[in-house]
Amino acid sequence: MATDTILTTLRAEHDELRGLFDKLKDTTDRAEKTRGELLDKILAGLVPHAKWEELVFYPEFKARADRDGLQTHAEAVAEHRAVEMRVIPDVLNAELTTPEFAGRSKVFGEFIDHHATEEENTMFKMAKTLFSTDELVQLDADYKAWKASDDGQAAVQQAMAEFQAA
Repeated sequence: MATDTILTTLRAEHDELRGLFDKLKDTTDRAEKTRGELLDKILAGLVPHAKWEELVFYPEFKARADRDGLQTHAEAVAEHRAVEMRVIPDVLNAELTTPEFAGRSKVFGEFIDHHATEEENTMFKMAKTLFSTDELVQLDADYKAWKASDDGQAAVQQAMAEFQAA
């Protein structure tokens, strides 16, 4: 069995999020419970993923990157900020049973798909040359441990509080 690397884990999480957004897009305004459950699953998958990238993976990537890599890093950070500062709060501030929620959550899904696709096609390809396989395996182990740790849980809870306060 192949050993997971951070790149395979993050890609799998991207695919899971894409699937959840597809299900959310297929709901109607009457599907309040389903929309709420899907949004909770999306945030539960997305927030730890994004926070760990920002705290660990992106800084490690940036420290090794050339000019093209630095531009890729800057794009990824800017996309995270846009989603965290505007898109997620907009979705959370919309009533689940409204066309506003449907529209805002569609934009949310499009942002995440765009970002994930760019990461996979650009940043992850660069990371394969910037990190050894052993480093990518270790980053994966570190990520999984962080998600289960008190520090990881605290970072996620803080981010969620910030989204809801915005």
